[in-house]
Formats: sequence, C-alpha cells, structure tokens
Amino acid sequence: MRTARFVVWADRKLHKAFGGRVSLVALAGLPSLRLTTTGRKSGLPRGTNLLYYPRGGDFVLTASNWGRRHDPAWALNLRAHPKCAVALAGRPVDVVARELHGEEYDAMWRELLAFWPGYEMEQREAARRLPVFVLTRVAR
Repeated sequence: MRTARFVVWADRKLHKAFGGRVSLVALAGLPSLRLTTTGRKSGLPRGTNLLYYPRGGDFVLTASNWGRRHDPAWALNLRAHPKCAVALAGRPVDVVARELHGEEYDAMWRELLAFWPGYEMEQREAARRLPVFVLTRVAR
C-alpha cells in the first residue's frame, strides 16, 4: 500500500505505451482491466486500471482504494452512473455495475478473500467496509 502512488503511475505509463494490452497487475499474473466511468461531477470519461475477480461472464471489483479511509472516485462514479465500460487487453466491453449489499455481499466477500487475501489487510487498514461491484456485460 505504501507503493500505491508508484504502482498507479507506472500502470498508467504501461497502459499508454502498450495501448492497454499491458498492466502491472497482469504482469504479476492477476486479471486486470481498465474501467471507464462517467465522472459524477464533470460528466467526463474517467479511466483507471484495476484488479478484478472474474466470476462467470461478470467482472467483480472491490473498491479498496489501497486501504485508504475513503472510497475511490471510480466507486462514487459507478453509484452515480452505473453504465460504464471495461477494456480487457485493450478491447472495450460495455457493462452495467451493481453494488452488492447484505447476504449477497457477504457471500461474495468470502469468494474475494479466497481469490485475493490482501483485501483483508486493505479493509483493516481502511477501517471501513470495502464496497463490491458486479459488472455485467450489456449488448452494444
């Protein structure tokens, strides 16, 4: 979490240099995507590279924000505008986001911890419940 700024900076550079086909998360052998949301205040496209949990045909995102005490901007944007896009290896996919709550959240949280145990450390550091979103493909 201490290297978050460097990782985000380097990941942006890799994304730009390789047209979205390379990311630090992917180089580490983990699934990554580029999420493009609509800014809740600006209305402009906002992109960020993220680790995701592949679940069937869906993409599951955890708004850990590297263990910071507040939700990342992309989570706030998804709540305001759930229609968004992801890019996998530079290829865009239209999706719609849905935030999980209650028992559905609890069940997914257990799956997420089995997938990436680091979320537990990030949640402890953040001292907040980490929001979880399921992104489902929509027809173009």
